[in-house]
Amino acid sequence: MSFQFEPLRIPEVVLVRLRRHEDARGFFQETYRRSAFAAAGIADVFVQDNSARSSRGVLRGLHYQLPPVAQGKLVGVVSGRIFDVAVDLRKQSPTYGEWVGHTLDAEAGELLWIPPGFAHGYVALSEVADVLYKVTTEYAAHLDRGILWNDPAIGIEWPVANPLVSDKDRAQPTLDQAENPFGS
Repeated sequence: MSFQFEPLRIPEVVLVRLRRHEDARGFFQETYRRSAFAAAGIADVFVQDNSARSSRGVLRGLHYQLPPVAQGKLVGVVSGRIFDVAVDLRKQSPTYGEWVGHTLDAEAGELLWIPPGFAHGYVALSEVADVLYKVTTEYAAHLDRGILWNDPAIGIEWPVANPLVSDKDRAQPTLDQAENPFGS
């Protein structure tokens, strides 16, 4: 099989390990196959791909979209390394308000599946990190929301002491103040 699917501490967030075929020329790997993902319970159809380049210490997030266009995200790193985080926004979930994180490294060949109902963010750990991710709904600016990246109630242990954060992300509300229709 080209993929291994490993649920993380919050089991709806899934680490996807890719199988690489390497030789003297480099490597080849599948990064997505609809049938394999559907068999693993990730049956969403992706409708948009996004890419972002960040330099060391840049933190992006925590972002999510409101229903009816809440996004699931399949996140990978094309070059470099990031610490990727998902925060459970589902109010009826036993893990509501908790976070799970994983270091994604281009050399390791891993992806992270973050379903709808979670906020997402990451910080670049390498000099440059190129992130590519697939989403299940198209971007809708009027439904774009966020949560403060360093909300003490969530307590994310970011591996960077003084990240570079956008004005928009610095001004996001805390989890208890955020617009959150997930599971209400």
